[in-house]
Amino acid sequence: MLRCAVAAVLLCVGARAQQGAVSHTEATHQAAPFGVVAYPDRPEQPKEVLDRGKAAYSVNCSFCHGADAAGGSVGPNLLRSEVVLRDVHGELILPIVHGARLAQGMPKIDLPDLTVADIAAWLHSLKTGGNMTPTEEINIVTGNAAAGKVAFDRRCGTCHSANGDLKGFAAKFAQPMQMQQTWISPGVMKGPGMPGLHVPPVTATVVSKGRKITGKLGAYDDFSVVVTTADGVAHTVPLDNGVPRVVVHDPLKTHREMLPTLKDAEIHDITAYLESLR
Repeated sequence: MLRCAVAAVLLCVGARAQQGAVSHTEATHQAAPFGVVAYPDRPEQPKEVLDRGKAAYSVNCSFCHGADAAGGSVGPNLLRSEVVLRDVHGELILPIVHGARLAQGMPKIDLPDLTVADIAAWLHSLKTGGNMTPTEEINIVTGNAAAGKVAFDRRCGTCHSANGDLKGFAAKFAQPMQMQQTWISPGVMKGPGMPGLHVPPVTATVVSKGRKITGKLGAYDDFSVVVTTADGVAHTVPLDNGVPRVVVHDPLKTHREMLPTLKDAEIHDITAYLESLR
């Protein structure tokens, strides 16, 4: 899916710079002293660029970073990210998307370079203090419903059925984008027009002092894990070189693993198929 070379992005950046866009050097100069990065003023981008970036972010990034880029269950807040603040046309975001931070837990996503540039443009357009609830409807139902059925059966059919647990699924949403985001990454998008779907939490089991503790997974690092049991009590268990062993139960593991492998055409086709059953 990596259809464009980095050189293409550099050419794109160069072309945009010639069109009067702010250069990386200029953006860097907008940074405040002492390592604190100010929110830079950026030139307004064409609506079609922002629409593409918003749609691509919704499909590929919101699962971890939240629908409004303010942080999700596992991904950091991008609105306050120094990388995003210093970035101009996606040149700093691109290496991270393509795997530069695998060791830090950021998965590699095979997005075309120019799609990353579109996502960057949309991120740069966000207002940190504003209401980022989607107000504009974007037509994302552009796929082939017949091909979508084939893709749905292959990708989703092991666990779901369009005539079973997902019967009438699309009709529950006010907008197709909300439906698409939910089938890709359940529980990420919230707000008006969203149905009250039950998304089970990530849980964990750990044995401490001979007692087996199972409950909702909270903070978890090399030194301790927090598990909240059904009675609401949060149990903090110290960890020493992985002992005791923590067994994590992630009900959305299949969705998380599938996300980086989904191709654009599959997403559009499956969405069109589910919409055809509305």
